[in-house]
Amino acid sequence: MIPMSLGDAARYAEGTITSPAAGMLTAAVTDTRQITPGALFCAIHGARVDGATLAGQALAGGALAVLTENPAAALASGADPARIIAVRSVPEAMGKLATANLALARQHNRDLRVVAITGSVGKTTTKDLLAGIAIERGEVVAPPGSLNNEIGLPLTVLRVGPTTATLVAEMGADHIGNIAYLTSIAPPDVAVELIVARAHLGEFGGIENVARAKSELIQGEVRGGTSVLNLDDERVMNMRQFATGPVLTFSPAGNRTADVYAENVHMDEADRAVFDLVTPGGTRHISLGLVGAHHVANALAAASAALALGLDLDAVAGHLGAHAASPHRMDVFTPKHLSVTVIDDAYNANPDSMRAGIRSLGRIGRTGRRVAVLGAMLELGDASAREHASLVAPLQEAGVSALVVVGKEAQPLAEAACRAGIAVRYLDSVAGTQDAVTDMLKDGDTVLIKGSNGSNVWRVADALREA
Repeated sequence: MIPMSLGDAARYAEGTITSPAAGMLTAAVTDTRQITPGALFCAIHGARVDGATLAGQALAGGALAVLTENPAAALASGADPARIIAVRSVPEAMGKLATANLALARQHNRDLRVVAITGSVGKTTTKDLLAGIAIERGEVVAPPGSLNNEIGLPLTVLRVGPTTATLVAEMGADHIGNIAYLTSIAPPDVAVELIVARAHLGEFGGIENVARAKSELIQGEVRGGTSVLNLDDERVMNMRQFATGPVLTFSPAGNRTADVYAENVHMDEADRAVFDLVTPGGTRHISLGLVGAHHVANALAAASAALALGLDLDAVAGHLGAHAASPHRMDVFTPKHLSVTVIDDAYNANPDSMRAGIRSLGRIGRTGRRVAVLGAMLELGDASAREHASLVAPLQEAGVSALVVVGKEAQPLAEAACRAGIAVRYLDSVAGTQDAVTDMLKDGDTVLIKGSNGSNVWRVADALREA
């Protein structure tokens, strides 16, 4: 964060503060456990706790000031009025602060570049890959995990300081207008569009609206910025009309008309992709450390964005090959006391990513049974029952013989799989799932764990890792 006084912070946030205390803000947090000296505690009013009631605790713990829409509660908690910035909405104020912080950072460092990534699947993996490559430019700020909404994005932007060389931002959406708002905070110099797929269909009302929402990234980039587009996705390529600067295309399918594409793709014994990365500057052989063929697309997108930043091709190739899986994202491991292989892809799911995970299970599971533990895919609206039931065909193709289905929304999958002759165990919540899975596993089995984050099947993966 660019250091700023409490008075300046209140002005940027369009808030008020009475006789602001001395000192400079140097960080912003929403969790009292993350407070450091000089931090601004952004007191989010959550579903269970109003952060304003923790204001006194935050200041006692070392925070310099509190951002709140409930100053009365902050005062009642023992907060010093000279350290309370009162605003109409904390998330909106965080966005305004982040906008100001990025503008100040650009003044400090004219070489600072912002890369923003969106897409229905692959955002976080692409972000992680690119952040690893961009270290070649100097200090990188990127969100841990998937902080890509109206709170997570400002928190990430508020970490940008005077020495930051690259901000790698992830931008998500479940409504039209979400990404437009995020780009108003952090207009990207390089905008990366991965794919338009069937995520949040219930919120958007159809895939064309998903495409419309994702196109806001291109419309929100800085004038003359570079647009990185997936040539294999027609809806993504339609976004070219919004580009005001160079367009760089990539093709996981190996379309040679793309600027960056993959050739000679094959999977090794651990289902990790090996391919030739073809670029305008030459070809490099890549062996990904990530499990699943779908990561070829993420690697190409990251490579394209890195090249748009002017990074060396050899550095790009080296970092792509060195990147390992992040937790709950196609992370393959063997539990300490179980002779099984676990494919942990439990971070999130939609119909397309679910099929990709099931295909990987079919390729990795060469001995023993192939077992799937599938949580519900959420926010699919009227398409939910149909999309869940449609997973039976890929399960059969992958040779899955035992299935655990978790969540009421996923019950149509359990019913369809049972009719298809797959051995099914159905649970309406994650409670008891760990025991059910452990009891059914046999030596040599390979098990895929995948579902929407809200299905909580990631808890099963964590329990197996610790078992």
